Amino acid sequence: MLSFENTEIAFKSKSNKDLNRAYFLFKIIASNPLVFLGSKLSLLALKIHFPINWAVKPTVYSHFVGGETIDECHDTVRVFEKYNVKAILDYSVEGKESLEDINNAMTETLKTIHNAAKDSNVPFAVFKPTAFTKEIVLEKVSEGMDLTEEEKEEADNFRKRVGTLCKTAYENDVPILIDAEDSFFQNFIDEVVEDNMEKYNKKRAIVFNTYQMYRWDRLDVLEKAYNKAVEKDYYLGAKFVRGAYMEKERARAEEKGYKDPIQPDKDTTDRDYNVALKFCIERIDRIATFNGTHNEYSSLYMTELMEQHKIAKDDPRCWFSQLIGMSDHISFNLADAGYNVAKYVPFGPVRSVLPYLLRRTEENTSIAGQTGRELSLLIKEKKRRKGK
Repeated sequence: MLSFENTEIAFKSKSNKDLNRAYFLFKIIASNPLVFLGSKLSLLALKIHFPINWAVKPTVYSHFVGGETIDECHDTVRVFEKYNVKAILDYSVEGKESLEDINNAMTETLKTIHNAAKDSNVPFAVFKPTAFTKEIVLEKVSEGMDLTEEEKEEADNFRKRVGTLCKTAYENDVPILIDAEDSFFQNFIDEVVEDNMEKYNKKRAIVFNTYQMYRWDRLDVLEKAYNKAVEKDYYLGAKFVRGAYMEKERARAEEKGYKDPIQPDKDTTDRDYNVALKFCIERIDRIATFNGTHNEYSSLYMTELMEQHKIAKDDPRCWFSQLIGMSDHISFNLADAGYNVAKYVPFGPVRSVLPYLLRRTEENTSIAGQTGRELSLLIKEKKRRKGK
């Protein structure tokens, strides 16, 4: 019987020093005022170009990030490999829209595809669509607004950039995960992703779209995407997450006077998330499923669905994933039981990755029980090691 309570397995990749550092970090994250103050000071430091590497890199950065470059992530990938845990290298520089920054993101993402092609412990590439165009273009195309000539050209450039990444992934036989974004960007992203699925998913799922199940319309969108894949005879790659922009989405909906795109409560999100997993596993001949969650029940539920449908634990169409630095009790216990597990390993310069890090700390503070769960598991393992 699979259990996530085995802390010896959960933390076997961590030394006592690593364990103590994680404990110290989550104790700090457990303090809402400290997280709020730290976030404000970090953003101020960025704004005034105050040096912060000395404080960030040995602490929160080293816990939630693999390194500044692909090469710096190498040691993390090799440690994971010892325990049957894969790694997905994610260039996590956010919020930059200049052509230079877009070209840099292209270069780094292409490098991750080529790196994955030669490293058997890196099974996927990944990217955020907002790294490859201006947000105003994603918004205006998604909402059917008129574009200037310059914006039309930029929309076409976005299609080409995503096409280049998907084509490169296909040529290197590396599945590529395309992250979800805000609801008011997503329609255009869905359109571009599905166009690339139709091109490159003829033999298996290479291109994956992401469904944020805290949106009430995603089950319908998933079903339509599946029907389109059947009609046009290609495979659907489906990555599931609960979602990351709830407060921002609700505030925008209220400000602009349209229906809130977010589910009314967490129970509804959980229900739809698990219904989506069931929908996909029941159609495994056409859908590859990437279960990106820190939720214990949703992880166990997918293992139960796989067992019910006599799907092998290591079937390449079924994956589980968590972020580095979080939910090791899920990742390492699943991997130990023989399931396909891949940790997201962000990388990038410290200052550029800071917005990602702030989201991670705020997420751990806001998700009910997340920090408490991490702390209790770390305490349990510290006690176990002392008692040996």
